[in-house]
Amino acid sequence: MSKGHQHHYKVDVTWTGNQGTGTKTYQGYGREHEIRIAGKAVLAGSSDPTFRGDASKHNPEDLLVTSLSTCHMLSYLHQAVLAGVVVTAYEDHAEGTMETDAHGGRFLEVVLHPVVTIAAGSDPAKAEAAHEPAHHACFIANSVNFPVRCEPRIVVESV
Repeated sequence: MSKGHQHHYKVDVTWTGNQGTGTKTYQGYGREHEIRIAGKAVLAGSSDPTFRGDASKHNPEDLLVTSLSTCHMLSYLHQAVLAGVVVTAYEDHAEGTMETDAHGGRFLEVVLHPVVTIAAGSDPAKAEAAHEPAHHACFIANSVNFPVRCEPRIVVESV
């Protein structure tokens, strides 16, 4: 039995929130951190403001929803080519829902809301149908243990 191809990703995360006393108290440290990926711009991160984080920085929950959205988009663009659909614009307004309780938290679902603009002459039905194989091809969606739904809207470019 042959194995699939493995791909490895390396990320360096450095906590920068020590305000002089480390983690002596829950309120006494910052959640700020830096995310470094070789050859790419540094991302400034923190936790969600609900968890004492800095709202101006990226948080893990936002990045998870972003990963699902962009993975679907890239898979979709490929499927559009295969379907003979010419996409001229794509934007998504993705939303994730997370629930916390006394034992921790977990995502309940992510809903993608892509608005796909296609060239006049492209088939809107094929454009919409390409979302299904794109969803199944998305590596990130295949890796999470909660539903990822897609509610697309197709717009045909005017001539």
